Amino acid sequence: MKVKMMQVGPIGTNCYFLMEPDSGQMAIIDPGDEPELIQQAVEETGMSVKYILLTHGHYDHTTAVPALHRVYPDAAVYIHKADADGAGSRIFPLSGEMEGLNFYGEGDALTMGALTIEVLHTPGHSPGSVVLKAGDALFCGDTLFAGSMGRTDLPGGSEAEIMASLKRLGQLEGNFHVLPGHMGTSTLEEERKYNPYLRMAMG
Repeated sequence: MKVKMMQVGPIGTNCYFLMEPDSGQMAIIDPGDEPELIQQAVEETGMSVKYILLTHGHYDHTTAVPALHRVYPDAAVYIHKADADGAGSRIFPLSGEMEGLNFYGEGDALTMGALTIEVLHTPGHSPGSVVLKAGDALFCGDTLFAGSMGRTDLPGGSEAEIMASLKRLGQLEGNFHVLPGHMGTSTLEEERKYNPYLRMAMG
C-alpha cells in the first residue's frame, strides 16, 4: 500500500491516491478540484483507478468528480447517502451531477487487491462524513485535523456528533497515520496527546 497526497483547489483540499501496487489498482480520495491536474498525476502512477471515494459531500472535496468519472468511467464513485445532495449545500449536489453514484456507510468494506478499505461513519462536520481506514492510515476528511477538528457551523453540522466521532477515532486500538482533508498530516498517537478537541472528546 502506498499513499500520495496533492493539494487542489483554491483552499488547498488534500486529495489522496491510495495505491495497491500488487494489483496495480488505486483509489482517488476527495478529488476537490483541478481534474486535469489529478488526471496527470494518476497517469504518472501507471495504475488503474478502481474507486473514487469521498469523505463527505462539500464542494471543495467533490468538484472534480464528474470530470474524472468521464475519464475513468469504470471507477466506482462512493459517498455516504446523507451527503449526496451536497451535505446540505446547493453549491454542488453530487447526486444531480452524475449517474451511477454508489453509497457506503458504517461497517461497509471495499476491497482493492489485498487491501481492505473500511468505512467509519463519523458525522458532525456533515451528516454523511466518513473516515476511511486502510492499513495503518485514516483518511479523515474534515472530521479530524492535525491539532484541530472540522467546523460544525455549516448546514447539517453538529458539535455533539463530531465530538462523539472524535471520541470513537481516539479509542481505535493502535496508532494510525492521520490524513486529513486540509493542512498537514499527523498520527493518532500525536493527536491523542496534543489535540485539545480530541482530548476533550475522550474526556
